[in-house]
Amino acid sequence: MPSVVQVNDLRKRYGEIEAVRGISFQVESGEVFGLLGPNGAGKTTTVEILEGLRKADGGSALVAGVNVFTDPSEVKRRIGVQLQASAFPENLTAKETVDFFATCYDLDVDALALLRLVELQERAGQRQEKLSGGQRQRLSIATALVNSPQILFLDEPTTGLDPQARRNLWDLIRGIKGRGTTVFLTTHYLDEAEILCDRVAIMDEGRIVALDPPRKLIDDLLARGFTKPVLQQQANLEDVFLDLTGHELRDT
Repeated sequence: MPSVVQVNDLRKRYGEIEAVRGISFQVESGEVFGLLGPNGAGKTTTVEILEGLRKADGGSALVAGVNVFTDPSEVKRRIGVQLQASAFPENLTAKETVDFFATCYDLDVDALALLRLVELQERAGQRQEKLSGGQRQRLSIATALVNSPQILFLDEPTTGLDPQARRNLWDLIRGIKGRGTTVFLTTHYLDEAEILCDRVAIMDEGRIVALDPPRKLIDDLLARGFTKPVLQQQANLEDVFLDLTGHELRDT
């Protein structure tokens, strides 16, 4: 598959701090790619460069075939971005919010179809500020899809969500991938990355220290002799919670 993101020797410095230290990687078309790392690792800077929001100091980056350094505006037309904390215009319904974002791209879209995709069609006439946290996250994804992006950037999409809403968003991400859209995901939930991502890159101190499918990274760790002092449980408390309360999304 062709690469939808190509990064080579990317660098960014803030004064004496070298936030991104010559990283290189590719994201293949149609995959869910995860960028992981502790706070201060350089993840946010890297993503903001790829989204055309921040200038790099060196290297190169192509996103959807466009040079981010020379044509960031064209990059923005080809990508979708869901932010961890989205600020929508006040007093708009969910449908009007989608229409508003479409207008920003000078597009005429089927807002109800996009809301149906994220399971918000029944909330189309509800003001967006009255939506729950999970509903607002799904609305944010709907607005990020108005321009039919080649790659969708998701920044900590399940932060603060209850277990049902979190699992629902996982299903939504799988559905977006199934439609052929590449997903670039940042998350601090490593179980989420393991379940959703085809490949993950782990950053630390501005460098990529590992890049492979999650299963291969785990197998490589075990091959180096890693063992846990206690056998991993077959279920966890979240599984108990969902078994007792159900997997159905609670939107009331």
